[in-house]
Amino acid sequence: MHSDVLIVGSGSAGSVLAERLSADDRCRVTVVETGPGPGDPRVHRQITDALRLPIGPASSVVRHYPTTLTDAPLRYTQIMRGAVVGGSGAINGGYFCRALPSDMDGWGLDGWSWDDVLPHFTAIENDLDFDGPPHGSEGPITVRRVAEFDGCTAAFVRSAEAAGFAWISDLNGSAADRPLPPGVGAVPLNIDGGTRVGPGGAFLVPALRRPNLTLLTDTLVRRIQIADGRAVALDCRGPGGDLTLTADRIVLSAGAIGSAQLLMLSGVGPAQALQSLGIPVEADLPVGVDTVDHPEWVLPVSWPPTHGVPPLEAVLTTADGLEIRPYTAGFGAMMSGRRDDPTDQPHLGVTLMRPLSRGRVALASTDPRVVPIIEHRYDSEPADVDLLRSGTELAREIAGDTVQSRASWATSQHLCGTARMGRDGDPAAVVDSRCRVHGIEGLWVVDGSILPAITSRGPHATIVMAGHRAAEFISSA
Repeated sequence: MHSDVLIVGSGSAGSVLAERLSADDRCRVTVVETGPGPGDPRVHRQITDALRLPIGPASSVVRHYPTTLTDAPLRYTQIMRGAVVGGSGAINGGYFCRALPSDMDGWGLDGWSWDDVLPHFTAIENDLDFDGPPHGSEGPITVRRVAEFDGCTAAFVRSAEAAGFAWISDLNGSAADRPLPPGVGAVPLNIDGGTRVGPGGAFLVPALRRPNLTLLTDTLVRRIQIADGRAVALDCRGPGGDLTLTADRIVLSAGAIGSAQLLMLSGVGPAQALQSLGIPVEADLPVGVDTVDHPEWVLPVSWPPTHGVPPLEAVLTTADGLEIRPYTAGFGAMMSGRRDDPTDQPHLGVTLMRPLSRGRVALASTDPRVVPIIEHRYDSEPADVDLLRSGTELAREIAGDTVQSRASWATSQHLCGTARMGRDGDPAAVVDSRCRVHGIEGLWVVDGSILPAITSRGPHATIVMAGHRAAEFISSA
């Protein structure tokens, strides 16, 4: 089976790429997804219910990855990534904050300045709360904010304003010449009437009626075939057995873990590490060697839980790069959808949005079914720990005597930067500013892997935007 474009992964970027590229009826597009398709009724219920996070042990739409959060002492947890059409955008809490203009301009990459990407942010959304620039009104992803708070969120907002923080009416309203001040505001959510409007359902599923777009689900990509420095095919295992898919252009959109793992399995990565596993080296590149995520400290509070609402409705941002999040229930309730367990209390997340710490993703085996080694190394930078500590003190001041215990380490599940984008000659770059893998023709990466620096807001909206932006690069190649 031959395609003009093969896309590995139907997540937040891959779904958008597939829709955009297949809009040209002369372009044959095939999407390969390791998880199930949207037609299964049980899958549909899990990914559309925005009032729960379908990430528990019984979930059929996620894959769990063990990770080491800190080294001294060793702290372990699991991170969850969506394994379903829509990817992690189909299972998350609906947080749809854009990157800040300073984030995009700070990358310093041709084609990725704030002025370059703003049209793509507006194109993907239909903001129901704000009209006109810088908001979109015709995109397929509905964006809205909670207008009235109660329970935990109401208590947090009142306390934050009493502590002197201003109300920010539009957390997506930043402009290059008008940065947002610190303050508390309602989170832009891709949730409409309790339904999660993710990129899979918004972009890919409606496009599947096109005869030039094919979706293969429950299909594992084992390796990219590379011949004479060019990516030419994928070795896959599907429901019917082994198959080989060929294409003129291959795009990896399998997420920061999946894309990095597939690159390394195919001989694209740190040469010494690949050779130690007996993998022939096609391109010696720093895949997975300098990853980044948003570290988080969690504080349970005795504020009343809020029933029948999204997990996160408002956040407080500070001038030193912290985001304090009043989660409306405990994690157990978020996963199960039950909000009647009195022991499952709301909590505050104190999150460092511009961390210095860096981690890694490395192969544990040449078997693509074996999860890679993931290390966050959150405690490797004392300045990060100090800032989290001061942020926790601020959270305690806001919450007062409602804080129930000491803070515990967690992660925002925002792993990025496993295949960084960079200028030509940048030794840290895996792809160029057009998302092309250095040294390999016909191969692109478009997902959270490529972020050269993690965004000052959760990265989901930015990854969706990147899919929309990169479609222009791939279509013209």
